[in-house]
Amino acid sequence: MSAPERIPPRSVTSTDLLTRGELTVRGRIREASNAVLFCAVVHDGERAECVYKPVAGERPLWDFPDGTLAQREVAAYEVSEALGWGLVPPTVLRDGPYGEGMCQRWIEASPDTELLALVEGEEPEPGWKAIGFADVGEGRTALLVHADDARLRRLAVFDAVINNADRKGGHLLPDADGRLYGIDHGVSFNAENKLRTLLWGWAGESLTPEAVAALKALRAALEPGAPLALRLAELITPVEVDATLARVAALLTSGKHPEPSGEWPSIPWPPV
Repeated sequence: MSAPERIPPRSVTSTDLLTRGELTVRGRIREASNAVLFCAVVHDGERAECVYKPVAGERPLWDFPDGTLAQREVAAYEVSEALGWGLVPPTVLRDGPYGEGMCQRWIEASPDTELLALVEGEEPEPGWKAIGFADVGEGRTALLVHADDARLRRLAVFDAVINNADRKGGHLLPDADGRLYGIDHGVSFNAENKLRTLLWGWAGESLTPEAVAALKALRAALEPGAPLALRLAELITPVEVDATLARVAALLTSGKHPEPSGEWPSIPWPPV
């Protein structure tokens, strides 16, 4: 599969292009656990690269209803937009060459941004947050850390809202313009607590004023009958919509980033 071309700025934010454009499959991302196809999308002279995940290519999971991962990816985008942080690339649900699926703008990640690291010692250096100790072989361990980065902190709040069960390092995509995106949100929105992430560095710390303001706006948008609540009801179950509102309310009540519950593995494996 050839390297993607840089997407013109006018196209990169267009959900209309993703929804109405003609999809042409150019390759498959083979390391993904489900079918993930790299595509070009063209409409009215505009062109972009995107990822297409057909529902037919989803592997069944014991704790999520079959054939719902694409809808959950779109629901994550809708919540990201409601928060006002633009953390998820434009994502739509549409028909494609292999049936209905999720279509998301391709993000060309910048290799120059370091967000995760393994370091010696028991405490992180300034500018880093500790995640935990990792086995690096031959009986040795190293401290796994993530950057103390405001963009990551927003993602940590977002993941707590959508109950993301799989925030790995490979799902963090910084672009050349300094924006940070999160991808792969198919295993989110479960009504049971399944938060599993690498972004535990702020666990138990107070939410930023920015996060509190964004969460208050999101709570209003999730009230029964509000537009976002109605939109999510098309994508996830009513119980899961209610649980999302409850998580937002709980975050605002505590005023803090959540901590691992101990009832579910808190860090995904493999972490990258």
